Amino acid sequence: MTTKSSLIYQERPAAAEAAGLLVLHHGRGADEHDLLGLADVLDPERRLHVVTPGAPLTIEGWPGKHWYVVPRVGHPDPDTFRASSARLAEFHDMLWERTGLGPEQTVFGGFSQGSVMSYALGLDPARPAPAGLLVFSGFVPTVDGWTPDVAGRAASGMRAFVAHGRNDQIMDVQFGRDAQALLEAGGIDVEYHESDAAHHIDPHHIPAAVRWVAETLS
Repeated sequence: MTTKSSLIYQERPAAAEAAGLLVLHHGRGADEHDLLGLADVLDPERRLHVVTPGAPLTIEGWPGKHWYVVPRVGHPDPDTFRASSARLAEFHDMLWERTGLGPEQTVFGGFSQGSVMSYALGLDPARPAPAGLLVFSGFVPTVDGWTPDVAGRAASGMRAFVAHGRNDQIMDVQFGRDAQALLEAGGIDVEYHESDAAHHIDPHHIPAAVRWVAETLS
């Protein structure tokens, strides 16, 4: 029996048989449509099956969808973080079952809160290791009871692409630098990019991201 997902999502299939799976998680206040346009940008040859899930949480007074409540940047609310992580894990399991593409053929990517969720699921010791993490303007979350499995991911061969702007007014660039340091200290191959951008995906980082995705899911 095929597992059904409780998350709404969009997808862009590969042009032929998919060589891999790229899952892009949107930022706070956006939805499942927000990063779908990046599919053809990051995968111009349409080699990959690209999926963009929508977060499960809505917050009164705030637009769009959210992955967790933000009491303090860098420290997601534990209850909403764990609830969203569980539903996103279920979603990833459904994707792997439905597409026949496994974790070793998958890159988790995202922007802002979506990057945090990519770290959360990609570094969770209870979850399968993806081939790579493609993170724009995010941080490795600090949550009581959750510890990232960096060494285990390094042993699996997981790679990471981390990009951050020095003028990011929402998530300070130090979060990106700290993530790079944490991952590299554990043995993960990290490609790090920094620019003068604010809190957005810097177009100048895209060519390197396209190359990195193609290499990771070659």
